[in-house]
Amino acid sequence: MAKENTFDIVSKVDLQEVKNAVDQATREIRTRFDFKGSRSDIIFDGEMITLVGDDDFKLKNVVDILEGKLIKRGINIKALRYGKVEPAAKDTVRQKLNLVQGVDKDQAKIITKLVKDSKLKVQVNIQGDQVRISGKNRDDLQVIITTIKDYEFDIPLQFANYRTI
Repeated sequence: MAKENTFDIVSKVDLQEVKNAVDQATREIRTRFDFKGSRSDIIFDGEMITLVGDDDFKLKNVVDILEGKLIKRGINIKALRYGKVEPAAKDTVRQKLNLVQGVDKDQAKIITKLVKDSKLKVQVNIQGDQVRISGKNRDDLQVIITTIKDYEFDIPLQFANYRTI
């Protein structure tokens, strides 16, 4: 009997690395001369990042600092979903950033369509917030990975649990 090869397509963000990046960005904001006397801040509650700035310009600087630190720590900024800028207490502005965790239904449907259009002998299963691809031929799975990497998704994707059953 031929063995079945599988892998999962997931979208996960390392929350510890996000926390480290937020800590580094916060430290930089507190020590930079152009932020002296500013009420700018970054708050991370484990799921959502809240940015605070004195005005839109300072908020944009906070975003730039945070994105730089995230990139240095290996976090893809496609995983960030920016909320709208809203007024906050003490004449400041606030913006919330959500972190994308998991492949949503729309993205999973696009992946399924890409796999089916390839006409390879592989199966696609959507399992909650991840997509499992399985097939007998490892080369077919490699082609699928390449096809998915070539498509521009608006979330970061990782390929995990590559194994033979």
